[in-house]
Amino acid sequence: MESARVFDTTLRDGEQSPGTSFSYDDKRQIASILDDMGTHVIEAGFPVNSDAEFEAVRDIASSTQTTTCGLARVVDADIEAALDSGVEMVHTFVSTSDVQIEDSMHATRDEVVERAVESVERVTETGTTCMFSPMDATRTDEQFLLEIIEAVSEAGVDWINIPDTCGVATPTRFRAMIEKVCAHTDAQIDVHTHDDFGLATANALAGIEAGADQAQVSVNSIGERAGNAAYEEFVMAVESLYQTDTGIDTTRIAELSNVVEEKSGMATPGNKPVVGDNAFSHESGIHAAGVIENSDTFEPGVMTPEMVGAERRLILGKHTGTHSVRERLAELGFEPTDDQVRAVTRRVKDFGAEKRRVTVDDLERFAEEAGIERQSEEEEEVRV
Repeated sequence: MESARVFDTTLRDGEQSPGTSFSYDDKRQIASILDDMGTHVIEAGFPVNSDAEFEAVRDIASSTQTTTCGLARVVDADIEAALDSGVEMVHTFVSTSDVQIEDSMHATRDEVVERAVESVERVTETGTTCMFSPMDATRTDEQFLLEIIEAVSEAGVDWINIPDTCGVATPTRFRAMIEKVCAHTDAQIDVHTHDDFGLATANALAGIEAGADQAQVSVNSIGERAGNAAYEEFVMAVESLYQTDTGIDTTRIAELSNVVEEKSGMATPGNKPVVGDNAFSHESGIHAAGVIENSDTFEPGVMTPEMVGAERRLILGKHTGTHSVRERLAELGFEPTDDQVRAVTRRVKDFGAEKRRVTVDDLERFAEEAGIERQSEEEEEVRV
């Protein structure tokens, strides 16, 4: 993998998560962070949707350094609204699978191709970068998919996005599809994957391996149904596993994730890769002891909490061992003997076994009950 560009769709597809609605200020704040981090494209929204949406897209386009994108159906009003918003890229789309053409659009294949070509021509004649998406590509008849790709390519499209709209692709199948698409166009290729089977990020990476230039992702993987390929997972996989520089400032990933979690109202699961509370947390005695000695023992090694702006945590609970307890007591200024560490560890395990969280106050109480002496302020100053 020589390179991988990042197209963020948090403000568009991400906002389509059921129950999620970003305010004008929310969008501006998230876009500002994405811009500062070096995100290559920000899909700011769907300009024709409402006056408020148009204003947000327009103001993001005028206030950011990166490429901003507006979504538009292959409908004149949509295209004109996107162009009027001042974005550098217009992303136009139309259904190409038979089930959507017949039962959603109530159109024919010929009409779909005609509308796609007309929309691409309208965007490109203004000098604006044009991206075209054959929606539901992974459920589209292959010959028709290639037909419409060739048609919009002849019309001058700059980017072709291949969306796994319903999340039914597998990495092997998606890779083969992208390779075939690349062979039928000179346009740059982008991929958009959904997480219905938990394969969105894997499929996005497979697309890049197959020759795609860019992947569409959303922070915390929010989006329609089960969401999209996760911004944080895709970026860190490219950086750490493929050793490819994305140009993204990864040290702000945790901050970005927290802002999106707050503004979207969607809680991030503790076990969420890269940004979940448990991503760099350890409770098991064996694991914690190893990490205290060398963090590479029970962490990826090629990805550290510092790389994403997070912190490593030693969690006290049912599975805690003496190494973690000693480490945490030392952080609190206690100087326990081995017997005292074992006594406190027993208390921690018993407390955790009752499904109760062991807090700092709990640990201090256990230490005091075990008769552990605390360093005086004078001793701490001497050490400093």
